[in-house]
Amino acid sequence: MLLKEIRTIFHKELDALYPKEEVDSFFYMLLEHYLGLERFVLAMEPKKLVSKEEEQPLFEGLSELKLERPIQHIIGKTHFFDMEFKVNKNVLIPRPETEELVQWILMDYIRGPHEPVKGPQNAQAKKRTNNLGSTDTFTILDIGTGSGCIAVALAKNFPQAKVIALDVSIEALAVAKLNALSNNVEIEFVHADILKIKSLGKKFDIIISNPPYVRELEKENIHRNVKKYEPGSALFVSDDNSLVFYEHISKYAADNLKNDGALYLEINQYLGKETCQLLKDQNFLEIELRKDMFGNDRMLKGVKSKI
Repeated sequence: MLLKEIRTIFHKELDALYPKEEVDSFFYMLLEHYLGLERFVLAMEPKKLVSKEEEQPLFEGLSELKLERPIQHIIGKTHFFDMEFKVNKNVLIPRPETEELVQWILMDYIRGPHEPVKGPQNAQAKKRTNNLGSTDTFTILDIGTGSGCIAVALAKNFPQAKVIALDVSIEALAVAKLNALSNNVEIEFVHADILKIKSLGKKFDIIISNPPYVRELEKENIHRNVKKYEPGSALFVSDDNSLVFYEHISKYAADNLKNDGALYLEINQYLGKETCQLLKDQNFLEIELRKDMFGNDRMLKGVKSKI
């Protein structure tokens, strides 16, 4: 069959479910994954033929897309910070907003991979940046690591740091360990529940977390493929206790950050004020709420007080 005919079939079957541009993206992602063909192949070879054997995985992928299974699950991987990550039903698929959260840390401490900051924004930032070159071990904790995307990205950009990644899910930790291995970084993984632990016996320079924060009342706004195929325990919280993870994480950070250590959080866009108050209650300083690329309150930072 002509390859362009297969693309036409993809649009015929999927355009009612997805935007046309996204259907094109799905088609080319499957093409690259299964046949090793670049996106521009049809421009170069408009009459390119594929064999029955080559067709099969493309049509199998099409069938799964019709069931709204995420393309990342079909091909078993995604990209985050220009790195490849394995993903499956046990972990959330990394989002661009989470990349922005990691980028915030990099801009606070380094301007690019392995490049020191020149002219930190203020004296406190300068002091924290200088910790990178101190004789003390620079330590980072990722709470609720999931696929490990945050921990791996930080370990890659802070090669001198000790990075610890924690999750309550053994299945998620198995995925995260594979991603650390495939991206050539060393991370200590801890199986624990942040709602129950009080300390790991270490003080940290950075604590970062993207915990569950979608309220039950917001479920109707979540795409069906997310609700059906991604782990609900990593997404949803009850309406009557929606900030439970932030309460525990902010308390944990207040007790386990070094002086001038920083807490970074991805948050529910509708609960920015309330989440800021939790940090204020724990005497955090330099509290800053930032919007994501879509204009939503999505990222929060606080610095541990010396009090």
